Amino acid sequence: MAKYPRKELDEMMQRWLEANRNAEAAGDWTKYLGPLYTEDAEYRWNVGANEEFVAEGRKQIEDWALGVQMAGFDGWSYPYDKVLIDETQGEIVCFWRQIAPWKRPDGSNYEVAGLGGSWFRYGGDYKWEWQRDFFDLGNVFALLAELAADGHLAPEVKAKIHRMAKGQALAGHRPLRAKASVMRKAKMGAAIARAALLGR
Repeated sequence: MAKYPRKELDEMMQRWLEANRNAEAAGDWTKYLGPLYTEDAEYRWNVGANEEFVAEGRKQIEDWALGVQMAGFDGWSYPYDKVLIDETQGEIVCFWRQIAPWKRPDGSNYEVAGLGGSWFRYGGDYKWEWQRDFFDLGNVFALLAELAADGHLAPEVKAKIHRMAKGQALAGHRPLRAKASVMRKAKMGAAIARAALLGR
């Protein structure tokens, strides 16, 4: 037996897609997407080998995920290409793209390469209770570097990169494990250098 009616999940997704379109047009993610989370929802994504973004509760989602994290991305679009709905588990997986509002000299879009998407768990009453995004972090950084070189990187994004480079975590960022010791980092660096240089 289905956890939620398929029709209800279809409607939830249509409301979400419409809210995304409105948020893109207005440049206000909090106003349009915030109401679509339960009060105790959780939203997370990975930010590297030992770092995770986690927002717990609608307030943190609005302040951090839809506020701090989206600052400097005005004008970007996030078209959804595919939506897969599992009414038995009440879950939805979507695949989307991240496109900057400028074009390269050759006319192509500045777009994050690779796969991007969201995995949602529905909480009833047309709200998400859990969300996990996934994307290729290496391709995100590559595009940000290209935008910076071409003079398109927003000041807010530069400020966030600067903070992270100084070892200052952004709101919601937390380590997955204890940080590796200097000796451990040296051993890992030597091992990967040996593989790259000597093939062993």
